[in-house]
Amino acid sequence: MSSPPARWKADLTLALVALIWGTTFVLVKQALHNISTMYFLTLRFAFASGCMLLLLLPAFRNAGARAVWRGLRGGFAAGVFLWLGYLLQTFGLKYTTAGNSGFITGLYIALVPLISAAVYRRWPTLSELAGIAIAASGMVLLMIPSLQRGLQYNRGDLLTVGCAVAFAVHLMMLGYFSQRERFEAVALGQIACAALLSALSLSAERPVANWSAGVVVAILITGLFATALAFALQTWAQQYTTPTRTALIFALEPVFALAAAVALGGEALTIYSVAGGTMILAGILLVELFPK
Repeated sequence: MSSPPARWKADLTLALVALIWGTTFVLVKQALHNISTMYFLTLRFAFASGCMLLLLLPAFRNAGARAVWRGLRGGFAAGVFLWLGYLLQTFGLKYTTAGNSGFITGLYIALVPLISAAVYRRWPTLSELAGIAIAASGMVLLMIPSLQRGLQYNRGDLLTVGCAVAFAVHLMMLGYFSQRERFEAVALGQIACAALLSALSLSAERPVANWSAGVVVAILITGLFATALAFALQTWAQQYTTPTRTALIFALEPVFALAAAVALGGEALTIYSVAGGTMILAGILLVELFPK
């Protein structure tokens, strides 16, 4: 058997996933002007499921039917919360900014260690707690410009808070199953579950689409890169690191989301943005350099 990769390789992979996700906030928000939410999610996850199946088919053949089935069941369980998180996040993006969505979604970095302690009776290390505190403070700094403008929390922000809770539970469940079952089957199971639930929900929202190049590109990019590739990488990486470290690294996502919002969406970059992003990076480096 090959030896497990160094933890830094898993952490670096998770940082790449955060980069992919963070840069798609603006893309999704722009696409939602021309396509209904559930229709977009159905197409995104269905396309991603097909891509992931083609990518992982050789691994399934070598694993055996029983191992694949166990992994798929674990993936389906995690996929329920994945779908719920994306549902709330995507609906929320209709009513809030891409930057706010990225910031509020990042609240799950503080929720994961709390859920971990409650479920597994295992508290994070002191360096992990310190890193989370620093990163969370950085996220508060990122929110200051909106608060100074007297921005009230709208229903989009509240929906995104619910999304953060769902993503925290999903991250915990994914860490549990990826360390016990075939990660390839777990990865596919969660995406297939999200595709199925999205398709079933089309009865609650009539599919509407004003097809354009932007909508097609959004479906292709989010389906292939931000879903199939990103979740395959995340599921692999979580075999070798803890949910708390995963959540902390994913604090980079709102930083990347802000950078994309500034570069592509025309949002303003402030001193608070720079300071907040720096604190998030400092929190992550604290854990990486002083893991004990």
